Amino acid sequence: MLAHDHDTYASRIERSLGKCSSDDHELQIEGAMLAAAHRINAHLHRLGVSRAEDDIVHTYLLTINEHRRLCLVDNESMVALGAIEDLRPAFVRGDHPGGVEAAQRAASLLAIVRDRTSRSRD
Repeated sequence: MLAHDHDTYASRIERSLGKCSSDDHELQIEGAMLAAAHRINAHLHRLGVSRAEDDIVHTYLLTINEHRRLCLVDNESMVALGAIEDLRPAFVRGDHPGGVEAAQRAASLLAIVRDRTSRSRD
């Protein structure tokens, strides 16, 4: 996918997240993960670090060396995406208490990714 397309998807997902209520914590966490992944992919494509056909799907699916290489480019965004992904088992697939707070954390992590990756568009 091209950087512009990733940007479009991320923006659409983020607009949709704005329509969720606090009871929709599963959707908020899942949406934050998807939007963050799109933003990071666009960022890496713009920087020429990855090709359009080499998108990150999940950080935990990357090889160790590839994860390290991408962390050298933007460690803060990669760590934030990984942290959002770590919320999913307990609060999207599971029913742990604290889902609202986890969704707020996911939103904060997405904001970090959005801020970091928007710099490559300037």
